[in-house]
Amino acid sequence: MAPRADRRPPTPGVEWEFERMTIPRDFSRSFVTRMLVQRAEHGGWELDRVRIAPDGTRRVVLRRRIIRQLRARESLFA
Repeated sequence: MAPRADRRPPTPGVEWEFERMTIPRDFSRSFVTRMLVQRAEHGGWELDRVRIAPDGTRRVVLRRRIIRQLRARESLFA
């Protein structure tokens, strides 16, 4: 099976944190949308993937970029 054109490999040096969620079919589409928007606005998450199972449950993968602070080199301050 060929890889999808819209899924490109991550760029080197970029690290991501992933969170997987399973949302039951009982929740309405508008509620799920509001919940995901709230997590994006307040937690810095973005939507990576949504899969809807035949039974109606949603499997959602959120991601956010990990920003690492670079350590100062000792030779700069000597």
